[in-house]
Amino acid sequence: MGAQQACLAAGDLALSGIRLRCPRCATGIAALDCAACNFSVAIRDGIAHALSPESNAHHARFMEDYERIRESEGRGSESDDFYLGLPYRDTSGRNRGQWRIRARSYDYLVRQLLDGTPRGSRILDLGAGNGWMSYRLARAGYRPCAVDLITNDRDGLGAARHYQTCLAKRFPCFQAEISRLPFADEQFEAAVFNASFHYAEDYEASLREAMRCVKAGGMVIISDTPWYAREESGRQMLAERRTAFLQSHGTAADSIATLGYLTDERLRRMEDALSIHWNVHRPWYGLRWAMRPLVAKLRGRREPSKFRLYVARKGE
Repeated sequence: MGAQQACLAAGDLALSGIRLRCPRCATGIAALDCAACNFSVAIRDGIAHALSPESNAHHARFMEDYERIRESEGRGSESDDFYLGLPYRDTSGRNRGQWRIRARSYDYLVRQLLDGTPRGSRILDLGAGNGWMSYRLARAGYRPCAVDLITNDRDGLGAARHYQTCLAKRFPCFQAEISRLPFADEQFEAAVFNASFHYAEDYEASLREAMRCVKAGGMVIISDTPWYAREESGRQMLAERRTAFLQSHGTAADSIATLGYLTDERLRRMEDALSIHWNVHRPWYGLRWAMRPLVAKLRGRREPSKFRLYVARKGE
């Protein structure tokens, strides 16, 4: 196979028939190259790199800090079993509590929110990380597309290689910004912000992009982003996190100002700006989780975060 044929084969593998739009100038892309601004989507190791040089420079410090912190926390593994067990089984034993929350959110999403979505539907996995949700969705019969900034092979999109022996076809992976998605309009039945919406710099722009990419009647879902009843509690959480990161990792991880958390007021502002309506779903995360607000109050601590699922439908 010649170099050009190899490139085309790699493109077919990574894109899987998904129509593209230039993330730099928003022009439709017929193949991998934008005729308007000369931006090219590069396919390397099964990942479609759709991050412009300007965006890459903007996010470079954030990505460096994020990867350093995650590595320090012991994220990822060399074992296929680790990835294939997620989110139900954390064989590393390092983050079992977090994965327990992810598992219950995912089960609720599939059984309650995607129940009426036909198998074979395209679903955007925004903030896919190591690709665990895309893997689970593919096993359930959907056609996921994983999107993230991080591409390393332990905690980023490169880790998707661990799933390929259990899937008939590897799901497409894109390195891209959630506020500048490289996809043409209206080709996904749902878009899920997978524990990632709180990383958005401009949450209205990110939500608009997700809405643009889903079909009329399709869903945009925010999963596993912390919610607080009081704005002050969210600000305090961010301050505590900055201090903890500085002490443990030598960086405050605040090179980019991100959303950080949700409140009812922020959700209302999004409803007004995008003319949408949020349906709020509250999965059961267990008695210990439910008791956290009471325990915090008795101990004189700030309110703990809550996790909910927020669903907005695109108008017909």
